[in-house]
Amino acid sequence: MRPERSEALLQALLALGVDYSYGGSSPVTGFDCSGLVVHVYREAWGMRLPRTAREQSDAGVPVSLAELQAGDLLFYDTLNQPYSHVGIYLGDDRFVHAPKSGARVRVESLKGAYWQQRFNGARRVEPSL
Repeated sequence: MRPERSEALLQALLALGVDYSYGGSSPVTGFDCSGLVVHVYREAWGMRLPRTAREQSDAGVPVSLAELQAGDLLFYDTLNQPYSHVGIYLGDDRFVHAPKSGARVRVESLKGAYWQQRFNGARRVEPSL
């Protein structure tokens, strides 16, 4: 892994346990899924990503599951709407995300049936350092 990508992982892991908050993009007020991504990329690389998961699904370049690298974005259909959820790939078939109201930022397995059935694709956004 390139050293600068590890900063995104660090920022994502620092958010573990933060409450879910619809529209949230701060560790103080909580995160929704896309707000977590906005926060992580801004803190890690000073990068401004679009605010919604759907908009984020157009950022960077597409990558296959076989090509995943730590820091890549993973997109899911969780609301009967493609690209309605986003998480950040950690490696070892795991990702971090802000799942839903009443939950906290946590790590999940890509291999879980729920996530496999809802996978929409992955994108790589590179830092411009």
